[in-house]
Amino acid sequence: MTLKDKTIFMSGGSRGIGLAIALRAARDGANVVVAAKTDSPNPKLPGTIHSAVEEIEAAGGKGLGVVCDIRDEAQVEAAVAAAVERFGGIDICINNASAIALTGTLQTEMKRYDLMNGVNARGTFLVSKTCIPHLKQAANPHILNLSPPLDMSAKWFRNHVAYTMAKFGMSMCTLGMAEEFRKDGIAVNSLWPLTAIDTAAVRNVLGGDAMARMSRSPEIVADAAHAILTRPSREATGNFYIDELVLMEEGVSDFSVYGPQGGGEPVADFFVPDWVFDKVSSKVSHMLG
Repeated sequence: MTLKDKTIFMSGGSRGIGLAIALRAARDGANVVVAAKTDSPNPKLPGTIHSAVEEIEAAGGKGLGVVCDIRDEAQVEAAVAAAVERFGGIDICINNASAIALTGTLQTEMKRYDLMNGVNARGTFLVSKTCIPHLKQAANPHILNLSPPLDMSAKWFRNHVAYTMAKFGMSMCTLGMAEEFRKDGIAVNSLWPLTAIDTAAVRNVLGGDAMARMSRSPEIVADAAHAILTRPSREATGNFYIDELVLMEEGVSDFSVYGPQGGGEPVADFFVPDWVFDKVSSKVSHMLG
């Protein structure tokens, strides 16, 4: 299957994993709506909604950039309406926007707590809720949340409980909405990387260039997302996918093409359950958690 002429509504997407997913879809000829806050260049963060649209169209798709803070209900409703007006409907909703702060309880300011839960958990719920009436009209509708498996191990909470609550809030949307909308044929899944991915978050929060050199490229997540989004929605829902496992199912065996750029073993990401490492073909180091 292909994503040609499918319309994707994506929160975030002006850089990193979201942009990589958008460009992979664009190579099929998809329409991608980038609903994000970055309207003008930021010296600390690459990419804007406008540069993303340029890249999407250069890759063979059609793009629409909409300034949108997904914590604001009116802005989300306006962005979805703009997508439908431009492309006639929505086939896929990707909840990619996220906020991160790896701080302990006493070090987490409430405004940062509110930001993470507002963007991650509430934003995912709101964007999905607003897209669902249109997804019900689509031929192979999907919601894909960039969120982790619900592994309730204390080690994922002890150092950054606020962030974990926010990310798991996204995953709880997957768990609940997959069953709620199963009868409508809407697939609701989560996708999470096995390893750290070279993004602005990794460079700015997790360790800078040194960590980036031990991370894979966003294209591994993009290729896994493409594989999921082209599956029949009535047959693939309620899953917490790991990128490498998805691509192994697709017949991929050489993951070196995704890096790390520094060579050697990539670093395992947060939230990956222990059993996953027995299933994958790659060797990874464990520094996070």
